[in-house]
Amino acid sequence: MRYISTRGDSPALDFEDVLLTGLAPDGGLYVPESLPQFNLEEIRSWRGLSYSELAFKVMYPFVEGAIPADDFRTMLDDTYGAFAHKAIAPLVQIDSNEWVLELFHGPTLAFKDFALQLLGRLLDYVLERRKQHVVIMGATSGDTGSAAIEGCRRCEHVDIFILHPYQRVSEVQRRQMTTVQGDNIYNIAVRGNFDDCQRMVKASFGDQSFLGGKTQLAAVNSINWARIMAQIVYYFHASLALGGPDRSMAFSVPTGNFGDIFAGYLARKMGLPISQLVIATNRNDILHRFMSGNKYEQQHLEATLSPSMDIMVSSNFERLLFDLHGRDGHAVKTLLEDAAKGPVSIDDFRWKQARSLFDSSAIDDKDTCDTIRDVFQQNAYLLDPHTAIGVRAARNCRRDASIPMITLGTAHPAKFPDAIAASGVSAKPELPAHMVDLFEREEKYTVLDNNIADVQGFIAKHWKNT
Repeated sequence: MRYISTRGDSPALDFEDVLLTGLAPDGGLYVPESLPQFNLEEIRSWRGLSYSELAFKVMYPFVEGAIPADDFRTMLDDTYGAFAHKAIAPLVQIDSNEWVLELFHGPTLAFKDFALQLLGRLLDYVLERRKQHVVIMGATSGDTGSAAIEGCRRCEHVDIFILHPYQRVSEVQRRQMTTVQGDNIYNIAVRGNFDDCQRMVKASFGDQSFLGGKTQLAAVNSINWARIMAQIVYYFHASLALGGPDRSMAFSVPTGNFGDIFAGYLARKMGLPISQLVIATNRNDILHRFMSGNKYEQQHLEATLSPSMDIMVSSNFERLLFDLHGRDGHAVKTLLEDAAKGPVSIDDFRWKQARSLFDSSAIDDKDTCDTIRDVFQQNAYLLDPHTAIGVRAARNCRRDASIPMITLGTAHPAKFPDAIAASGVSAKPELPAHMVDLFEREEKYTVLDNNIADVQGFIAKHWKNT
């Protein structure tokens, strides 16, 4: 399997190099030259497989030639063996033909664990073989940071620097990052928003001279192809559990950076029957405004009760634009350069092609709270604010009630007690046993100004091989 850049000016790489490179030298994101294709008979034969066995079937074509099959199987068994629920990603019914796919039973209680627990093992495997050291630099709006730290903290060949927006993540999210001890772990709170953090990461990947040529950056954000690859699996898992592939499915996905829902788009391209993908956003609704009106325009970022989606620049949307433009990297590059200057639209026929599969809805804090309260009153089932946005968007956009609608449950409600309290629900979500002392653990993080020179200087000073 070879991987190419969405902007067309970087050489194709194999999986191992893509894993370590993150952002392409031309500023694009890597995607496979071609996707594996599975027919209905083959997908049907996967019924009854364990999650890790299914993950091997779906993902191995992406790593074949880089990692031996037995080694990859061991990584998958170790990754998903650490989850707290034997089903790994159980489905819960909340209404007639309406389901929540619980993706929060990993170590940090968020869907990011599905990819980042595996990513840490992949990095350790490849870096040990190469005897190479790298610096992980990532930006988080809340959940990626803790999942990346948990997934990579035992890696012998990495230093981890995670940027988060100062005072713009929940306290649980912050403490999950800042209480993990390790001499290779650094948390940086940037006086800005998530988009500021993400811009710094992208700029640093584009010019790594601040590292003095002694090491290279590696990505844990969803710009890293391995993140997307791992998320494809649970679409197949959910479909098989509800009668797929002999019936189609619809999915509603709470998304800010477009990575999780892009994985669903890829699952469909690989052969899984999916009739509808709902983009569920909060009031930072650049994706909804594009999908509903063909206008891609950055606006002021607002803080909400769903902080993991407080994102205005959706990095992975570039991967969809690449497909919509016939995989013409130069067209994508021009479009995104124009988008940095002001609002842009795409050709009407390309936009209608996207609309044939995607719908979207933007949910404000009031409707988020109303949904949390309504679902709890009806089912005694507690949603986190992001999943609540997914449920409300699914109900707003559902095309066919006879098709199962599956909302991705992206985080445990205990991570967002303020949103639960704001909804008026009396139940207090409890942290699981392995986190009961979270608020007693010592925190360690550094607050820096919204200045890339300060951030790069801190990294250059602290990575342990300097």
